[in-house]
Amino acid sequence: MSAGLEIQRLAAEIVEAARRSFRELFANGEHYYYCTLYTTGEGHAPSLSAWSREALEQEAARQAEGGSIPAAEIAELIKWSYADSPYCSFGDEHFDEVKRLFQARPSIAELEGDAWNHEFGLRLEAIELAMRMLDAEGLFVLNQPREDVCVLAEVMPPDEGNTDIALRLNRADTPAMQAWLAEAAE
Repeated sequence: MSAGLEIQRLAAEIVEAARRSFRELFANGEHYYYCTLYTTGEGHAPSLSAWSREALEQEAARQAEGGSIPAAEIAELIKWSYADSPYCSFGDEHFDEVKRLFQARPSIAELEGDAWNHEFGLRLEAIELAMRMLDAEGLFVLNQPREDVCVLAEVMPPDEGNTDIALRLNRADTPAMQAWLAEAAE
């Protein structure tokens, strides 16, 4: 199977899982500014994370309770953190087939050099393509205007390639993307 077909197959499965998860999440009616599929530097199957304005306000207030750091300062610290979001790994149960497909691929831990780069790149390209496909469907405008949400496919811990992907998935001149570039870009 060619690399292009492999990417398409992985992306199609990621789209199915992510669509179900994001739709479930968006049913809460909150207003989202950050929606991501993230993976690790080992190229594991992606997981979903997101932040809404409402969730950020609630989480910052919760973390500030009884402490010396004001909620507004905490909000700035966690605003773009996939891991601090109460929606980190949301809908993970929908990704079982994606995980199976990723595990059926060559073991990235056993690859080196060009073979590692090729396999990792293929996986990341499939994740990015899935987010592009979901965006084309209009998924990210269910609760907010598209220019208010930063749609990402990220490697964690943060990698400087994340900025390149973000710029391909979002218009650089939108308010959400301008905020992400100023506050979170690698």
